[in-house]
Amino acid sequence: MATVKIRLYVDHPLGGGQSLPLNRDQAHYLFGVMRLKADAELFVFNGKDGEYLARVAKAGKHGGILVCLEQTKPLQTPPDLWFIFAPIKKARTDFIVEKATEMGAARIMPVLTDFTNNDRTRRDKLQAHVVEAAEQCGGTFVPPVDDLQKLNNVLENWPNGRRLMFCDETLAGARETLAGQSPGPWAILIGPEGGFSTPERERLNTMPAALAVSLGPRILRADTAAVAALTLWQSSLGDW
Repeated sequence: MATVKIRLYVDHPLGGGQSLPLNRDQAHYLFGVMRLKADAELFVFNGKDGEYLARVAKAGKHGGILVCLEQTKPLQTPPDLWFIFAPIKKARTDFIVEKATEMGAARIMPVLTDFTNNDRTRRDKLQAHVVEAAEQCGGTFVPPVDDLQKLNNVLENWPNGRRLMFCDETLAGARETLAGQSPGPWAILIGPEGGFSTPERERLNTMPAALAVSLGPRILRADTAAVAALTLWQSSLGDW
């Protein structure tokens, strides 16, 4: 098992002896790109049943069959943390989604703010990046990606009992932190490249659930801020 390196997300129930049919894209990846043959072993996960060692029972150009052997990891659920962000340029948005997955977000929510400059994100494409990130980082949980929605709508329907950490670039150099806060349901909100508008910041500051936080003495790019915010929250209130 030590030589097994490939991990594959599958949309099927997992269990000892369970057969897993492969679609054309999965077969191309395993047998065309990775050159696996019959009886080769790999890890599979579905975001629900943990990770399993599987064996290639049938390999073909357009499909194939895997058989689950044994569970190698239980399902490892992340903290109850929503990650809310304003999409930016495509490659950097992809980076944000990938890092949010790797760093333990339980739900990913792209939002339109007053200064958002990218309103053409596709949920299915972002979800595919989430799956790839989970495959690469060894995770067994796959966070769902929401459809793009307006930030105002999200705030209007904010659930009771969930705290909101929003990263305010105007606080650069200040000492507002998570010190003294309690774990539980939380969300992180990252603004767009132009930051939050004055009305948005005023609304956030009046929300009882919201907490403005500084990410250090320098104003960070949106993708850097995403990693910094997740690191800050995880090291203070998460499962690190």
